Amino acid sequence: MHKKIRQLNDQYKAVPIPKELGIIVEKNLQRPQKKKRKIPIFFASIAAATLLFTVGLNTSPTLAKSLADVPIIGPVVKVLTFTEYEMIKDKYTADIKVPQISGSSSEIQALNEQYAEEGKELYEQFKTEIEDMEAGNMAVNSGYIVQTDTDDLLSFGRYIEVTVVSSSTVMKYTTIDKKSETVITLPSLFKDDRYLEIINTYIEVYLRNRMIETKGDEMYWIGGTEYFDETMGVFEGITPEQNFYITDAGKLVMSFNDFEIAPGFMGVVIVEIPTELLQDVLMSNQYIK
Repeated sequence: MHKKIRQLNDQYKAVPIPKELGIIVEKNLQRPQKKKRKIPIFFASIAAATLLFTVGLNTSPTLAKSLADVPIIGPVVKVLTFTEYEMIKDKYTADIKVPQISGSSSEIQALNEQYAEEGKELYEQFKTEIEDMEAGNMAVNSGYIVQTDTDDLLSFGRYIEVTVVSSSTVMKYTTIDKKSETVITLPSLFKDDRYLEIINTYIEVYLRNRMIETKGDEMYWIGGTEYFDETMGVFEGITPEQNFYITDAGKLVMSFNDFEIAPGFMGVVIVEIPTELLQDVLMSNQYIK
């Protein structure tokens, strides 16, 4: 067990912090389709509820590598793998990592309980899904990526990628103030809701320009160009629950899942918001610089 613990710690420390979220999901659809592809009920329910708290899958009997006794040294807030499930059965495969955040606050403990409960629930849901499939194959890969880890902030993303014929990915970020051990929400960064209009306007202009610059190689559900196809969807703006993270340089980044702001072939889309646009509505520059 001590050897496994050392290996876990070595693997965790070696995980790079990517600058761009785009490395998570491979864009394996060549062009967008007029109709959204049908995806398993399992994945659709995750997307609808933004449940990115991983899935538990296994062979029979269950192979669960529980690492609950991994020691946490000192009061440093980190995220690491608490439980890992693996499955290789016929043409169904899965590699699932359930995260746990170190820390003693009630808010962090509640998050950890939520991750564990939803992982178990999704495990049962996936088992039902593959039992009902008469033929074909399915692969599920889920886990987490540490996006930012500074003295003050921890931003990490939990993802699940389901591959049947093509891949679909859902990503959910959590950002934590490491000193107070509290979760940072998007509204908590601002004085009032004026930030919504500022961010929405910037996103529309930025993505419209990207479509023009790439001559339609990049496509988004933003009107105003010859490359826009309103039959596929329209960007309706972010909400206070919008998925986001904060970079190590203190920049605010909006993250959009598959089909949320663009056709599926675009994968997960991220947009960094210039701080100067937000300055008048920010509560402070403690997190956003």
